Amino acid sequence: MCRWIAYKGHPIFLETLVAAPERSLIAQSLHASEAPSPINGDGFGLGWYGERPEPGHYRELRPAWSDENLRSICAQVRSGLFFAHVRAATGAPSTRSNCHPFVHGRRMFMHNGQVGGFAHVKRRIEALIPDEHYGGRMGGTDSEAIFLAAFGAGLAHEPIAAMACTLKRVGAVMQDAGVAEPLRFTSALTDGETLWAFRWASDGQAPSLYYRTTGDALVVVSEPLDGEQGCWREVPQGCALVAAPGRALEVRCMNAAIRQAA
Repeated sequence: MCRWIAYKGHPIFLETLVAAPERSLIAQSLHASEAPSPINGDGFGLGWYGERPEPGHYRELRPAWSDENLRSICAQVRSGLFFAHVRAATGAPSTRSNCHPFVHGRRMFMHNGQVGGFAHVKRRIEALIPDEHYGGRMGGTDSEAIFLAAFGAGLAHEPIAAMACTLKRVGAVMQDAGVAEPLRFTSALTDGETLWAFRWASDGQAPSLYYRTTGDALVVVSEPLDGEQGCWREVPQGCALVAAPGRALEVRCMNAAIRQAA
């Protein structure tokens, strides 16, 4: 399983979370503690918002722990909203286009989880992607397919409802194909202003997800970046976090949204 960080708040250098902490994302790429495998060496990616509407984007195939460019970029780039991800491939090849986060227009997305039996349902899930967004399909992962398919369910207007609808449709495709493996979805999404983080799984065993708030800053992580366990709160199974400008952090029920989805 992959490891990732999402940050929203006052601008900070990316290294503050990606490289500096005791259990930084770079450290987790080699020694993750809350994943089936401690190694997340199948590439990494960064995405950040600066002075332009679209995010900056850097992805690489080398393991995060061995890429000197990653540390250099993180030491120089400052942002008030950024994503960082280290990948443990679950089927799709290790290519740059398969590294997270994925960017489509102003929106950015990253994922930790799986579509069970994806090789058997890939074609049908890709058919859920609207024609006008299919050109954004650069790689072959289940993660990117879900992201783009959600545009057809109204991602630009109601992200939680759109993700719920997409997960329900993907689950129906899996069930129709006789796939017994679960659908697991721990992910982050942003439009450059609001941050959404999701933790859901068809078997109730979604990958770990935590968050911490300090003043106006929110950090969402696959696993804590330090030993201060009291500072981190676990995102409940079947829930989504919503951090919108000028509003208090919200925790919403994904299970209810999926039951109500068309």
